Amino acid sequence: MLVFIVRRLFWAVLLAVVITVITFVIFFLVPNNAATLRVGRGALAQSLQTQFSLQGSLPEQYARFVGHILTGDFGRSTRTRDQASDAITEALPVTASLVIGGALMWMLIAFPIGLLSALRPRSLLDKGLMVFVVIGVSAHPVWLSLVLSYLLGAKLHLLPVGDYCNFFADPSERCGGAVDWASHLVLPWLTFALLFAALYARMIRASVLELMDEDWVRTARAKGAGTSRVLRKHVLRNALLPVVSMAGMDVGIAFAGALFIESAFGLPGMGQLLYRSATSTDLPVTMGVMLVVSCAVALSNLVADVLCFALDPRIRERPLGSGRRWRPTSAWLRREPAPARVTGTAT
Repeated sequence: MLVFIVRRLFWAVLLAVVITVITFVIFFLVPNNAATLRVGRGALAQSLQTQFSLQGSLPEQYARFVGHILTGDFGRSTRTRDQASDAITEALPVTASLVIGGALMWMLIAFPIGLLSALRPRSLLDKGLMVFVVIGVSAHPVWLSLVLSYLLGAKLHLLPVGDYCNFFADPSERCGGAVDWASHLVLPWLTFALLFAALYARMIRASVLELMDEDWVRTARAKGAGTSRVLRKHVLRNALLPVVSMAGMDVGIAFAGALFIESAFGLPGMGQLLYRSATSTDLPVTMGVMLVVSCAVALSNLVADVLCFALDPRIRERPLGSGRRWRPTSAWLRREPAPARVTGTAT
């Protein structure tokens, strides 16, 4: 397992290098006409090239850029004149709380729906749950946020609507602590979960239905194994593989895709920060958000690969190298066949 993790870490670092190269080309080499027209060519140069002290040849400029990024220096915001890293540090925990909590909630919703639909295919229960899936896929995040806010917040007064409370809050702040933090995030979590749970419920249903017809499942049933044992020992472990792979990508992308939910509930997260910086041509903050989100995608995919390695024994038994199937070696192929046994009597 250690060799597998080291290999995946190497590819993750290589992906991070590619991300920095693309970011350097976009923000420092490709001319941005819209930003130049709004801010002016002199101010644009001041906001990026001068802040990062990019002088010398192109490799030297890239090396200085990477040095600033590794130290957490994304430059100074042209809108607020504060450090861009400070704004990202304040917004990142909000989006991380929304995405991680929403991901846990959508798994808790998607798995029961997918399993019940797969165990009772084409039944009334299956059709009713698929109606929920269709609504979840078709609903817009803003519409769903407003509906949940009106029903559970304004109408029934079950949950607070909007605002964000820090988990580790100062005594001078209006709200804070684990209870206030969770209560203010339940509605955003539920909105986030309903959007993704519909897709994952369909995926789990299709995977379980396909695996229930496999030979080893039918053999286990023929030996007398019950439905719960078959699901636990033979089906769920294999059905988790595509779910984990897809979740690794979705969780990373959701760090920047939670803009609608953050806007509807007034959460000061990465989506709101990216929107404000992009509309005001705040290039240092925009660049920092893009780098952080890209690294979050790479990290979530790394975690998904490690989980797939732990779930699937076939990956552990696969030989290192190219990922091709095992083939017999040439020495094995050159073995002479055993001589035929003589059954007759000599005359």
